[in-house]
This record gives sequence, C-alpha cells and structure tokens, in this order.
Amino acid sequence: MEDDVLELIHTVMHQYRGQQYQVLRDGPHDITHMESKVLGYFGRHPGATQSELAQHSGRDKAQLARLIKGLRERGLLDAQADAADRRSVVLSLTADGQAVLRTLQLQARKLTARAVSGFSAAEQRQLQALLQRVTDNLASPD
Repeated sequence: MEDDVLELIHTVMHQYRGQQYQVLRDGPHDITHMESKVLGYFGRHPGATQSELAQHSGRDKAQLARLIKGLRERGLLDAQADAADRRSVVLSLTADGQAVLRTLQLQARKLTARAVSGFSAAEQRQLQALLQRVTDNLASPD
C-alpha cells in the first residue's frame, strides 16, 4: 500500500506537468520543466547569480550553465555584470521571460483549481497537511 501512495503522487505530478507544459510547447516558446524552474527562480530572485541558483537547486553547475545560456539566447534571461563584483554576472528575466513565467503561473493556478475541484476548503487543507507530512517523513534522517 505504501508503494501505491508514492506511485499515485508520481502520477498526479506527471499529469500536472504534462498539462502545464503543453500550453508552453504549443505556444511561441518551447519550455522544458527545468527551464521553467530557472525562470521561476529568477522571477522570485531578480539579480541573483548562477551560483546562487546552483546552491538553491542542488543542480550541476554545468547543466545550469547550459540552461541559462539557452534562455539568454532565446531572449528570456538578461545578464549584467554585478556592480559589487565585476567578475560575477547577475541574471534577471527579460520582458519575454516575465511573460512566459506569467503564462506558467496562470496555467498552474488553473490546473490546481481543476485538480481540487469539488474539494471543500477543509479537504484541501487536509490534503496539504497530509502531503506535507509525507514530505517531512522523506526529508527526515532514517
């Protein structure tokens, strides 16, 4: 039964991601899951560096460098020399990057509403609490 719970969580996330990114794949920008995570990070942390993203995400710096380069080439991220440290580059979303992120966020809200359609507010809180417990259980040391 425990395996069934995690498999169901996986299925829910697979459906969610597939539906969320279909909107962007069918639009003017073909955005991958990781690219959306990078855009989201710099949307929340404008002026952050690639190193800060790597520290936050735990992802390989080389993979992130390729993602950032691609997003810059597509005009979704802008890079500027850091005023405090000219050797460092700070990144922020361009207007196009902000538009893509807004599309992602709107789609996420629509899908969330659809996913919990018919749930009472109490049921939604209960579901969040149960999923948080699963997250906490997996994060705790054995």
